[in-house]
Amino acid sequence: MSRCILCGSKDKIVSSILGVCVDCIRSRFDEAVGYIVEAHRSTRTRYGLPGSPPRSKDGVRCNVCSNRCIIGEGEYGFCGLRYCKDRHLLSNISASKALLYGYLDPHVTNCCASWFCPGGTGRGYPRYAYRPTAEYGYYNYALFFYGCNFDCLFCQNYNHRMLGEVSSLTIDELVEATLSNPRISCWCFFGGSPEPQLPFAIKASSKILEEKPEDRIVRICFEWNGCGNPKLAEEACRLSLISGGIVKFDLKAFSRELSYALSGVDNEEAYRNFERLYDRFHSSRSEVPLLTATTLLVPGYVDEHEVEGIARFLADLDQDIPYSLLVFHPDYVMRDLPVTPPKHVKRCYDLASRYLKNVHIGNLTLLHIAYGVGI
Repeated sequence: MSRCILCGSKDKIVSSILGVCVDCIRSRFDEAVGYIVEAHRSTRTRYGLPGSPPRSKDGVRCNVCSNRCIIGEGEYGFCGLRYCKDRHLLSNISASKALLYGYLDPHVTNCCASWFCPGGTGRGYPRYAYRPTAEYGYYNYALFFYGCNFDCLFCQNYNHRMLGEVSSLTIDELVEATLSNPRISCWCFFGGSPEPQLPFAIKASSKILEEKPEDRIVRICFEWNGCGNPKLAEEACRLSLISGGIVKFDLKAFSRELSYALSGVDNEEAYRNFERLYDRFHSSRSEVPLLTATTLLVPGYVDEHEVEGIARFLADLDQDIPYSLLVFHPDYVMRDLPVTPPKHVKRCYDLASRYLKNVHIGNLTLLHIAYGVGI
């Protein structure tokens, strides 16, 4: 661990990739931003990705996610999936073809919603689940999108940046693979994050729901950062609603400054989308919660201040919204951080529980491996 470049503190957990502590990020952002920008630029260059969302004066705008990149001639957007040529926005993906890898994940899966979803508990049986208990013997078709509109320095699926190493998949291929396996009971789009390829996810989900037999259950779930185009996010949520699926928001941080430091972009749109989808759809389904949120407890950075802000935001909507706190393990360019200390987890859990009725801790096994204890 490093000492903070700005305040000189040696008592705080500071990752060397950023070089600045969480207190300076939040209170001295104008001084910290140069180090933050360089951290993201240096890590993205190796993948041929722009260091920040492009804002070319004479570029072409992309509106698929909240970054709203303005892509100049010969440039790529922040996600790396779209580029500008001859003043046209082009891409190797489309609403019918995606850069995506799918695999079967047996129920009960490691999904962050498995503690309350139909596949893990049987909630919503028989309309949304095959069994009144966990769907042992059935599968989640885990659909991993390459590309992301965030640049999380702790990313645990950072191979999504390797865009040249994956083949494309069509909607017809995805639907055929699903219909040929009656043990697939849900789809979960994740990545990366689904936002840059939401047009494909929406079109594919609509098709599988239209073509599946009437007695076939295929829940549509999304695990995303929440910063997608509002209209696309609404249509995706509607498909989750009618199919018994769940929309999972990964709320990285509460303060905009820390979101920018950890993920390279502002996450304000995630909170707007969450509230919009709550207002639009929440009361339409009571058997299975539609919306949930997770937060990764990054040591030294995602602290009680961040968790309290998120928990209060959720509770102002509904105290029953499920909220998962995830234990961190070192990955990508934040490998110099420790696994989240047990006391940190306990404090954040107790704090979130003051506001919300359904708080869960995920990745607890990491505490036993790293520290030999639970909480």
